[in-house]
Amino acid sequence: MTDSGVDVAGLMTQLGRAARAAAPVLAAAASAQKDMALAEAARALRAQSAAILAANDEDMVRARAKGLGAAMLDRLRLDAARIEAMARGVEAVAALPDPVGTVVAEWQRPNGLRIQRVRVPLGVIGIIYESRPNVTADAGALCLKSGNPVILRGGSESIASSCAIHAALVSGLEAAGLPSTAIQLVPTTDRDAVGYMLASMRAYLDVLVPRGGKALVARVQAEARVPVIGHLEGVCHVYVDRDADLAMARAIVHNAKLRRTGICGAAETLLVDRGAPALLAPIVRDLLDAGCEVRGDADVRAVDPRVRAASEEDWHTEYLDAVIAARVVDGVDAAIEHIARYGSAHTEAIVTANVATAERFLARVDSAIVLHNASTQFADGGEFGMGAEIGISTDRFHARGPVGVEQLTSYKYVVRGAGQTRA
Repeated sequence: MTDSGVDVAGLMTQLGRAARAAAPVLAAAASAQKDMALAEAARALRAQSAAILAANDEDMVRARAKGLGAAMLDRLRLDAARIEAMARGVEAVAALPDPVGTVVAEWQRPNGLRIQRVRVPLGVIGIIYESRPNVTADAGALCLKSGNPVILRGGSESIASSCAIHAALVSGLEAAGLPSTAIQLVPTTDRDAVGYMLASMRAYLDVLVPRGGKALVARVQAEARVPVIGHLEGVCHVYVDRDADLAMARAIVHNAKLRRTGICGAAETLLVDRGAPALLAPIVRDLLDAGCEVRGDADVRAVDPRVRAASEEDWHTEYLDAVIAARVVDGVDAAIEHIARYGSAHTEAIVTANVATAERFLARVDSAIVLHNASTQFADGGEFGMGAEIGISTDRFHARGPVGVEQLTSYKYVVRGAGQTRA
């Protein structure tokens, strides 16, 4: 880890050149070699867990001194279970089919030309993320599996943790005989490094992926000089329909909001059908009794005096904390309208036993992920069987939803002929 005040331009250029040099090697690497690197990286994560935890302790001390809130501290904190989860995630990525070289489609033209559309790596990827050190392992593993060198720029709060995790990934690369520069971590907290990645690395970066708060994503989308796979905020909704089972609705809402409040798939707004008055009170009281602050409209406030009045801003807010906005709506169409107006196109859930109502919701809500009778906290590449994810893309271009190994590839056309010339 280098100190602030370094030659940022020189440092970033060095990282870019090294990544570009590693690109053809990684693109041509055999699946077995990449999988060996991932297996060795997982082994190193476990073997080096004490060093990773010690580094995380340093980050936590600095974060508390800065006055970071409980939700941000939870995103930053590592323990033995989370390190084991990282290692298992890396192994899960290794177990996935290699997308590189996959023939997506093939056909033959009347003139005898045989055409294939084949998956290839995107190129050199830059990933800018905040706070969560586990992203270092997830992103590094996914980029390696998909044949893409990556330059990682983690948040300043997690620099020590990220460096320790990165060291384990490098161990895996070296053990498999792959370039250690296939996964690089920007080793400085100097904020100019982000600006340089955005504006001055077109010669080295093929795509940028921001993973963090709204301000970070907006900055990357505004300033980047290369394509961006965007991960905007998660203003996620749970709509409880009049035909919902009460026990199921209570369990889903509680889990969607409170299992982990600091992740992008946490529910931030609860919508309850006006035709379900018997469902509203138990769900709201469950949340309040669990320590969740509820900010509601007049109908929700009438349920319990502990409910605070919601403002217009609350319907737009990603709290990433034990706070939820709640509103009573006039049926599924009103819920769909509310989500279209205030949502971030991330993840929305409906709880109902009415299949027709559920299908109407699933078809008409235009978000990256829509769920029926399941918690929004399933918005996760690992839960989708993708091993891990770089983030949940709310874009409509190239990748949408969990960004895993397949989404980190493009394709090229391979055409085979027998001497054909065009008239």
